[in-house]
Amino acid sequence: MYQKILRAKNYSSIFVIVFFCIAKIPPLIFYRGSTSLLYLFFQITFRWSNRFFMRYLRTMSLSKIIIDKIKKEGPISFHDFMEIALYYPSLGYYDAAQNRIGTRGDYYTSPVLSSLFGHMIGRQLEEMWDILGKKPFTIVEFGAGTGALCHDILNYLKNNESLYTDLRYCIIEKSATMRKIERSNLTEKVSWHSSINEISEINGCILSNELLDNFPVHKVIMRDELKEVFVDYQNGFIEALRPANEELSNYLKAQSIVLSKDYTTEINLQAIDWIKEIADNLKSGFVMTIDYGFSASELYNEKRKTGTLTCYKSHETNDNPYSNIGSQDITAHVNFTALNYWGKSYGLGYTGFTTQDYFLRSLGLINYLRQLEMDHTAGNRNLIIQIQKLLMDMGNKFKVLIQQKGVKNNVLTGMQFSFQEP
Repeated sequence: MYQKILRAKNYSSIFVIVFFCIAKIPPLIFYRGSTSLLYLFFQITFRWSNRFFMRYLRTMSLSKIIIDKIKKEGPISFHDFMEIALYYPSLGYYDAAQNRIGTRGDYYTSPVLSSLFGHMIGRQLEEMWDILGKKPFTIVEFGAGTGALCHDILNYLKNNESLYTDLRYCIIEKSATMRKIERSNLTEKVSWHSSINEISEINGCILSNELLDNFPVHKVIMRDELKEVFVDYQNGFIEALRPANEELSNYLKAQSIVLSKDYTTEINLQAIDWIKEIADNLKSGFVMTIDYGFSASELYNEKRKTGTLTCYKSHETNDNPYSNIGSQDITAHVNFTALNYWGKSYGLGYTGFTTQDYFLRSLGLINYLRQLEMDHTAGNRNLIIQIQKLLMDMGNKFKVLIQQKGVKNNVLTGMQFSFQEP
């Protein structure tokens, strides 16, 4: 690998290798010496350089895999590019051996900000259990991240012995890295699965939080006709346009979406397959989808004519998916109208759609905030800041869609301020 980099005559690559090698030497020299501060400095330098170097090699390796694929097969769809960048075995962003969430990662999620997020969802799940007749209840969570949400939900539900005794919590997680992290944080009531098809008799709630925004999407642009974006390589990654296939055109037609000239956006066909799989496997109960996104009328508004594709790295955003391949997250906003539309066609009824802010307020989070504000102890300040972020910052960006199957129409507490059906 070192020889390949050197043959490329890339001076930045040579610098990285030399720095990495130099940083490895001092810990050996000063291991038994009295210069403890100098030793500590080089230890920190070594750890940083090692992490940086492995990221660099992973990015370069993944780029080469994509370039070789393009040279062999011709331009690939943006969907296929995004899938490789995020999920390629051992090298993709979500398959690499590294936790991406939290202070040392690339982004925060609501469960990481505060355990109260999980407690409020637990309160909504408890009401669902009551509506379903207080029978054995199954929670299925897609992509549990660090396991923080699951942990906080279970902590809340432990207070209801009747529910907790017959509770199953099933996590669908394909990433070996994330499974390992989740297992270290979760000790009871939880089982892991690769597919929802492995879980029998689902009566309860199928839950996802910030899942669908990471599904690979097709990137399209309207010219005289709808075009799909493909990725080519000519001394660098470039985009090429090809006529969009019928499936992409029909996706827009089914929702009566008309794009203006030069309008660029994303189409998430995988979300349709996902909601069908859920509808097929849910016997009775609810589907709760939490993510950032809009109804179709908002998502395909003229003010978003450049699309919603966003990349995250070290808590900063950019709009270039062709850099830091495998080392940055790539996301696109969710079309909640599509989830509702195809969910209905597969047998799911509409329950409600609202912001995370209204959802959490309805479940009582605002009352908890008021109690904290009345108690002026210093320890409450961080809790207040966390709750405010859940309500005001992330609260307006994130939406909550709840669908149902085999359940009589009920107004859930979390949907008291539900919007018009998306």
